[in-house]
Amino acid sequence: MTSARPANQRSAARLGAVQALYQMDAGGTPLPAVIGEFEAHRLGQDIEGEQLRPADRPFFRALVTGVVKAQRRIDPIIHAALPETWPLTRIDLTLRAVLRCGVFELASRRDIPARVVINEYVDIANAFFTGDEPGLVNGLLDRVARDHRPEEFSKAAAG
Repeated sequence: MTSARPANQRSAARLGAVQALYQMDAGGTPLPAVIGEFEAHRLGQDIEGEQLRPADRPFFRALVTGVVKAQRRIDPIIHAALPETWPLTRIDLTLRAVLRCGVFELASRRDIPARVVINEYVDIANAFFTGDEPGLVNGLLDRVARDHRPEEFSKAAAG
């Protein structure tokens, strides 16, 4: 049996975190219940005959818990980066979950390169949306990354 590379396990954890945050937003599921449900029944499980990739469970927990705890700090960052005509409350729940996870990682997980974070959440947005949403995710997370981690985007870093 081959195990998934750690990066793939983090990708699966990110997708699970977005889905868990959506479930919390849409259905009001409490944090401990949603984490328990995902760890027991969704992450790396067989769903409708399709085997899901194993997920980095500690990373999943850190993302979901971190977004919930930092929401009052990250929502204004998202709101400020959105076009004026699109307040955060007008954003689709799934898209909001993608943005919250991405902004949380950019603001709180400096151990993960900003470009990796942006690419991961654009990929997730592409899994859910076929319109302009992936471009919005890319632009917004790029703007936040340049504001919060300018050193990663300087000419020396691009070098």
